[in-house]
Amino acid sequence: MPEMSNSSASVVDEVDGVPRPPMDLERALEAVLMVADEPLPLVSLATALGSPIAAVRQSIERLVADYDGESGGPTRGFELREVGGGWRIYVRPAYDDVVKEFVLTQNPTKLSQAALETLAVIAYKQPISRGSVAAIRAVNVDSVVRTLLGRGLIQEAYTDSETGAIHYETTPLLLTSLGINSLDELPPISPLLVDGRDGFDDLS
Repeated sequence: MPEMSNSSASVVDEVDGVPRPPMDLERALEAVLMVADEPLPLVSLATALGSPIAAVRQSIERLVADYDGESGGPTRGFELREVGGGWRIYVRPAYDDVVKEFVLTQNPTKLSQAALETLAVIAYKQPISRGSVAAIRAVNVDSVVRTLLGRGLIQEAYTDSETGAIHYETTPLLLTSLGINSLDELPPISPLLVDGRDGFDDLS
């Protein structure tokens, strides 16, 4: 009887008949987490990478220690944080001001129509999840939300403990940009609607 290989990577190590090098789990996790819009649970990460949950958990712990400088290296400007039952890479709080300043000085271009519409929904319905914004606009808003976050116009308000959905709210920068002191100064939305009603009410 032929001897079976102990390598778990051998199951998915060919693409079009060409052997693939063994996957570095921690580097693969970094790649996935870098593009994640919301915290990812261990189960989702394990499924995406085809790895055991225990192995993913250990790799996450090593990455946290590495980024925090506990592995002998420097403390990174970002951190891997568990929020709402999932994991995501965030700017380390000590560098929030640096990042905000960079975004404001390096991205002076105007917002797109899609970004303005999404920002309006968040401003009037905050705090609101990305899924609810998408339902109101009837389009995917992932990239637009990233843009608004990057511009410092919105921020994460809280994460729903049951669904893991992040709810967003506007920042003081929006007030400054609009030249108002409070969101109460925003014009009423109802007069702008055809039937005179707040069409957002059923999506609260």
